[in-house]
Formats: sequence, structure tokens, C-alpha cells
Amino acid sequence: MTRPTIKDVAERAGVSNATVSRVLNNNPHVDDNLRSRVMEAVSTLGYQPNRDARRLRAQSSNVIGLIISDIQNPYFISVIGGVEDAAYARQMNVILCNSNEDLSKQAMYLRVMEAERVAGLIIVPCHCNQADDILQLSKTGIPIILLDRVLVSGNMDAVLVDNVRGAQEAVTHLIELGHRRIALIGGPAYVQTGRDRNQGYRNALMAAGLPIDEHLIRSGDFKMESGYRLTSDLVTNGDPPDAIFVANNLMTLGTLRALRELRIRVPEDIALVGFDDMPWSGDLYSPLTAVSQPTYELGQEAVHLLLRRLADPEAPYRTMTLQTRLVVRESCGAQLRN
Repeated sequence: MTRPTIKDVAERAGVSNATVSRVLNNNPHVDDNLRSRVMEAVSTLGYQPNRDARRLRAQSSNVIGLIISDIQNPYFISVIGGVEDAAYARQMNVILCNSNEDLSKQAMYLRVMEAERVAGLIIVPCHCNQADDILQLSKTGIPIILLDRVLVSGNMDAVLVDNVRGAQEAVTHLIELGHRRIALIGGPAYVQTGRDRNQGYRNALMAAGLPIDEHLIRSGDFKMESGYRLTSDLVTNGDPPDAIFVANNLMTLGTLRALRELRIRVPEDIALVGFDDMPWSGDLYSPLTAVSQPTYELGQEAVHLLLRRLADPEAPYRTMTLQTRLVVRESCGAQLRN
């Protein structure tokens, strides 16, 4: 007679393989009704779990994984803090990995998470279209929460920021100050945040009845050097813009360095608004007008979504979208209009 498997138990109980695994590993975050159904199926089928595998899983059941895309970006420091604090409050530990926007490193760390049998994973994906490794890990029963970015394929819980609205509000503010030739230094199109901030920029121009000049749009990689290089190209080739919207903090630093080296004054010559309000934004020579993201809350909500998924593996997938806030300082030129 063939020995029953977890899949057999799951089919009989009408639940997923992941739910069966959590029940067998005494995960406290499982609904009592689901637990009863699984245990009844286990008894009826005479299922005998692999005790070594159960022991290994139990030893790491209070550990969650966190894979971020760029540990050098100050944006993620606050996100990490939110994740760690929320996990610590529930006596859970965090394994932190940095993919550095590298798909091969991301794949390696996903294998680490599977080997460690983490209770769940929170991840900032490198690429929205290349998700096979992430989807494969989810099939092992490890719940996954997407943070900051989503994937084109696959259903998963996610906690995001309203990047379209944030970018649109920033560019609309520049338009209301009288700027008309507004350039965009955006992020890569294969990352959702890059696409969404680009869309917000375009939405603001269209809402104001302004033309979209593709010559004023540049795509960077969310790194400082791309901001520097693209800004230099924008202001030295042809008719320069009268304002620039930059789609993340590191590229904004590159933009500021390029403008300083070219002796272009902010905001007198070119106004500037960045996406990401950093602790140092108000201390710059021209205090930076920036879109502020609820980074700490983003990390906390990711943990809350993970706990919800652990408690009810069959729950509908949920996407939480947090709102941004425009912090107006001197770099946009608002004070020059007063």
C-alpha cells in the first residue's frame, strides 16, 4: 500500500499543502477549524510525517526572511527597522539578505530561505517580469509577502506605496509654481516603482494640458551615478529644462552633484523635486522638496500581512497601498514665487 503524502492529506481536508505543513509543525497561527480538518484527515489516512523534517522546521518556525534590493539605499534602513520591530514584538527573528538588484543573488538567497525553512519571507523583488524562483519557493509552502514592488505573474500578498499619486503630486506642484519644461529622471521600466513614478509624471502633465516631451525623459537605475550622468546630459544637450523631478533619493544626490559641478543654481536656474524624503533632505544647501514615503510603516505592515497569512493560509490575497506626502522646501522654487 502506498504511503500517504502531505498532498493526500491536503486533498482530503480541502486545504493547501502549506496549511497541512503548518498544522503538523504546530504553528500557532492556524485557524482551529482548519487544524481540526487536517488532523482528522491525518488520522483517517494514517499519515506519518517525517520526524526529522518536522524537527528542522520547528526549530526555525520563529524565523522570517527579509530580502531587500539595495542595502546601500537609506530608504531601506527605515523599512528594515519596521520589519524588525514588528517581528521582535511577536518574538520572531529576522534573516536579512541584500540582492543588490541582482537576479542571481536573489535566486541564491531564495535557496537560503528554503534551506533554513523560514516561517515566511518578505521580499523586494529585483524584476517584476522574472519571478520563477520566487514562485517556486512559494510552492514549498513558505508564505511570501511582496514589499514595495509586485510581480507580473503569480498571486501574493503585497504592501506598496502609491507611487503614481506621489509622483503626480510632485510634478503638479512644479506646474503650479509656473514650471513648464519639467524633466524626469526615472527608474527602470522593469521595476514597478520605476513604471509607476513615470506614469505619475505623465499624468500630471496631461492633467495640466502640457505636452509630454520625450527628450526630457531619462531612465536610470536608481543609483547615484545614473542620476549624475543623466542630469549632465539633460542640461548640456539642447534646451535644458526649468525643473527636474527625480524618481529616487540616490539619483537625486547624483543630480545635485551634476548641477553643482555645472554651476547651475537650485532653484534659481533649475527647480528640483525628489522622490524619497531622507533625514538629510532639509540640511542640503538648497533644502530638498521631496515625496515622503511611510517607510517604517511599510515594513510593519509587511510583517502584519505575513502574520495574517500564517494564521489563515487560505485567506484571499491582499494588497495594501500606503500613501505618500509631499514635503515642500526650497529646491522647488516655492519661496521664489512668494
